[in-house]
Amino acid sequence: MVDLSAITTNGKALFLAYDQGMEHGPSDFNDESIDPQYILEIGAKGGFNAVIFQKGIAEKYYPSTRFTRSGQVPLIVKLNGKTNLVKDKDPYAPLLCTVEEALGLGAKGVGYTIYVGSEFESSMTREFADVVRSAHAKGIPTIAWMYPRGRNVPNPKDPQIIAYASRLGLELGADIVKVQYPGSKENLQKVVEAAGKTRVVVSGGAKESEEEFLAMGRLVVEAGAIGMAVGRNIWQHKNPLSLTKKLKEIIFS
Repeated sequence: MVDLSAITTNGKALFLAYDQGMEHGPSDFNDESIDPQYILEIGAKGGFNAVIFQKGIAEKYYPSTRFTRSGQVPLIVKLNGKTNLVKDKDPYAPLLCTVEEALGLGAKGVGYTIYVGSEFESSMTREFADVVRSAHAKGIPTIAWMYPRGRNVPNPKDPQIIAYASRLGLELGADIVKVQYPGSKENLQKVVEAAGKTRVVVSGGAKESEEEFLAMGRLVVEAGAIGMAVGRNIWQHKNPLSLTKKLKEIIFS
């Protein structure tokens, strides 16, 4: 298996996701969070295991001398993506960056979204198989965003379909799968079980109250996932570093 220590701490992980700009446009950002330097500051000062950027932000903002001095946060490059302007029922996120390009940008890991159940699922699984092959040849881990979507998926939050998606990640060779929270600790335990030796992180999703967000973090740990990949709940918060500290106490305790 590929060594995950560059993006984990004692087998646990907390990633700061900032790939929403491609998927959602600037609607999620305020005057502070629209600046990637602000995210790097949170990532470095908060001691995240990695920040997640698309290629363009990675090459223009990472590395940064300022944050290298203060403790550079590791980088995961998201290799594919799409906008939300095209309203096709069956989504497809094409490969936009290669493993080799990501390594050149300083990446310690790479990520790729598969819309499980989409009409274009086979194209994404084939692309991801190539990603795994290239990444593992270079000794870096792969993270698969496993999101059920499309006309064959009547309910993307169906716990059984999320468990199926996590199993598909294992079958494709992903080192970590990123899934949405399936509604309960018991459901997430089944997702983790289905993933086998592939590790599971849970998406933070849309912004919730601090209490709800931290409560979900506790259930994530109790269910056996290794941690979370969070974005809006952190960098939309009025005090991101305070919330980060509380979440780290839950995940790494």
